[in-house]
Amino acid sequence: MSIQSSIEEKLQALEPAFLQVENESHRHAVPPNSETHFKVTLVSERFEGLMPVKRHQQLYALLADELAGPVHALALHLYTPQEWQASGQARPDSPDCRGGGR
Repeated sequence: MSIQSSIEEKLQALEPAFLQVENESHRHAVPPNSETHFKVTLVSERFEGLMPVKRHQQLYALLADELAGPVHALALHLYTPQEWQASGQARPDSPDCRGGGR
């Protein structure tokens, strides 16, 4: 199973209303076909009443194996359904990596 598939599967525990896991490794100075840099956009009612750090901690706990090994970077965009609606259902673009594309 790919790292991306593993992340997607494990995040189902948060009962997402919306989930997008993007492998952004190709934008960084890593070998081709790497799975080291990911962006996660997740919308869940489970985030109601939680500050951003508590939301992040939930994902870190679910993805402990990936973060201890192959995953080097994880950009998290975590929303309640109301926050997601207010955002226009859009998350920020990732910045370009220094040294990316080598």
